[in-house]
Amino acid sequence: MITVLEADPSVTLAQQLNAGGGPVVLVAHFKVDPARADQFVSLWQADAAYYTAQPGCLSAQLHRGIAGSGSFMNYAVWESVDLFRDALNPKLMEAAKAYPDGSSVALHLYRKVAVTGICGA
Repeated sequence: MITVLEADPSVTLAQQLNAGGGPVVLVAHFKVDPARADQFVSLWQADAAYYTAQPGCLSAQLHRGIAGSGSFMNYAVWESVDLFRDALNPKLMEAAKAYPDGSSVALHLYRKVAVTGICGA
């Protein structure tokens, strides 16, 4: 089973889910035994298929650390916090039990930041 962690204990995911507002990026950082990476990717694929079919999910992309790392990062773009929250499905908590023991995930929502001369919001 996967352990769910807070990426920022000072602002929990539950608090973020009540923030509302426009577009957000969900970043999910997973730690998995590298020997079980193929199992993890198959399970993530099934979960991602559900989420990417939900209203408001614009894209999802899984990344893996290089050189045999067991670190994975999902970067998913959502139209709004509300649509992401609406997509959360309690049945997926059951699916979490299938993830390799010792795995963990830290979830957090982000918004673009405008930085003059570098990037726009």
